[in-house]
Amino acid sequence: MDAQSLDWIKVGRVDDLPEGRVKTVTARTTSICLSHFDGQWAAMDNHCPHQRGPLGEGSIEKGTDGKCWIRCPWHGWDFDPLTGKPPGGHEDSGQELYPLKIEGGEIFVGLEPEPEHERTVTDVMAETMVNWGVKRIFGMVGHSNLGLADAIRRQVNKGNIGYVGIRHEGAAAFAASAYGKLTGKPAGCLTIAGPGATNLMTGLWDAKVDRSPVLALTGQVQTQVFGPGAFQDIDLKSAFEAVARFSQPVLTSSNHAELMTLALKTAIVEQDVANLIFPDDVQTIPSDQNASGPEGRISGTSISAGEEDLDRARTMLEEAKRPIIIMGYGALHSREKVIELAEHLGAPVLTTFKGKGLIPDNHPNAAGVLGRSGTPIASWLMNEADLILALGSSFSNHTGIAPYKPIIQVDFERMQLGKFHPVTLPIWGEIGAFCDAIKPRIEKSAHAAYQLAELFERWQIWREEKETRLSEDRGQGIHSAAIFKTLTELCPNDAIIPVDVGNNTYSFGRYFEPHGQRILMSGYLGSIGFSLPAALGAWCATQDFDDYKGRKVISISGDGGFGQYAMEFTTAVKYGMNITHILLNNSELGKISKEQRSGEWPVWETNLSNPSFAAFARLCGGHGHRVTDASELNDAIGAAIAHDGPSLVEIVTDADLV
Repeated sequence: MDAQSLDWIKVGRVDDLPEGRVKTVTARTTSICLSHFDGQWAAMDNHCPHQRGPLGEGSIEKGTDGKCWIRCPWHGWDFDPLTGKPPGGHEDSGQELYPLKIEGGEIFVGLEPEPEHERTVTDVMAETMVNWGVKRIFGMVGHSNLGLADAIRRQVNKGNIGYVGIRHEGAAAFAASAYGKLTGKPAGCLTIAGPGATNLMTGLWDAKVDRSPVLALTGQVQTQVFGPGAFQDIDLKSAFEAVARFSQPVLTSSNHAELMTLALKTAIVEQDVANLIFPDDVQTIPSDQNASGPEGRISGTSISAGEEDLDRARTMLEEAKRPIIIMGYGALHSREKVIELAEHLGAPVLTTFKGKGLIPDNHPNAAGVLGRSGTPIASWLMNEADLILALGSSFSNHTGIAPYKPIIQVDFERMQLGKFHPVTLPIWGEIGAFCDAIKPRIEKSAHAAYQLAELFERWQIWREEKETRLSEDRGQGIHSAAIFKTLTELCPNDAIIPVDVGNNTYSFGRYFEPHGQRILMSGYLGSIGFSLPAALGAWCATQDFDDYKGRKVISISGDGGFGQYAMEFTTAVKYGMNITHILLNNSELGKISKEQRSGEWPVWETNLSNPSFAAFARLCGGHGHRVTDASELNDAIGAAIAHDGPSLVEIVTDADLV
């Protein structure tokens, strides 16, 4: 082709490559071996025809006749840099050469104009993701997902999808799980075959047991090497069988748009994990299929309780003197209707730990969290109640709902009704629909106790006790009560708060008083390390959905939890995420130490050796502040929340003052 019609692409400067050396450069997407020898320059195809070894990582070797050869670093094959031919090569053998020119000290390689992109299998599937409303993918690009990654890149460049490159695939799964918990919409997590795929497992189990929709997109080795034990070849369908409600390989003969549609429909309808496995060689096969979408594939979600159940519920509620409502995570999307029903009945609302924040603690009907991470207010009301209306609660043993009391349980999932023990009245229905149906049917009983006055008194008693705890000081760190009192005062009412597990979480449940914030946690799995990756997912939701725009993300963990995915702080820096992380550092796995003591075990191997996490945050390019005295909390946390970008407040705490 005439030089005038070539695209001349800059690949470096002459100062970049000394005499007698080779290097790999990229022109557009073409990998090229650039060589400099005997005052000459040359450019050839970078892939050795033997096993695609990178010639640009090889060397210039001189033969006995003084002739220069480029030697492949993998197996020693030689090529003439000026002709591309091997020693004694035939006319039809050797490497492709590219035109090269040097102007003003800059090196240019000539390529033919880029042909129009040919639509592929993964293009069809990426377009289908867009049609289904997938707005975010977390992942790591690697050798067995490059075709899929390129299809995603095209959608990113069009502004249809956002992508976050993480440092560990486990963080991608946790971020996607948190994204789904917050929005109800599936995010994707992209990995390579083998270890990249298996690294997703913990985060995917978190999504599964907490009913969060997630789409796992896993690369795979080429189909022709399935089975005999090729590099990174494991049976991914079997590996994902337990965690994924839907898991299928993408084959040449698949209906590719339909396969993606079924995966996303499963994730959305079942609120579960869906997995697609992409063999390397299938990803770039040309395709003329049309992308699919959700039209005609998804029904409404409202399920109304039966008339007989509503009549029985009305009778029980009207006869009760001390009814209470327990609002669980399953009532998330109906919380306003639950609160209206509670106001109508004059009933206190206790929440499960997963439901913390669904009713603000400053609401007259709010009684805080029930259970191990809860308040004495909720425990007292549970003991005094003569009827429990459980809405969207799974009856976890951590919550401690008294099974011997009369219980009306409402849930949209029939298997949750009376799952662990019989309840007086199990009602199948969507919680909002139940509240709409029952509220006009009932009147508050004239003989019912005035529980809201008692509730007010109990809050006064508890807040006074929390104040007295602030004076406790053993000289070994700050009391958790002081930290969460400060955070209660400074945290924006619309903040999103991912929390971890451990002492920090118990203290958060007990002391922090939510005033409208949305709280995310690893509920049933209870996985350490959840909060920082979850903060990445939550921040992405603030970019993707108008309902969350402008909301501050404040994550909380202990030192043990932060250490699990500490390098994801650099991910937050890379993408300019406005995240504040509150890190309670007691230099041990404090909750485990406590469990060892309570079980009369010796405390063993729970101590941790930590760096300065605040200094680490600064080294990563974020804001970091270390707090050793309670008097510094207000300024340090306030400055971190105000910081526009990733920030971390490391607080030295006493493991026993929780």
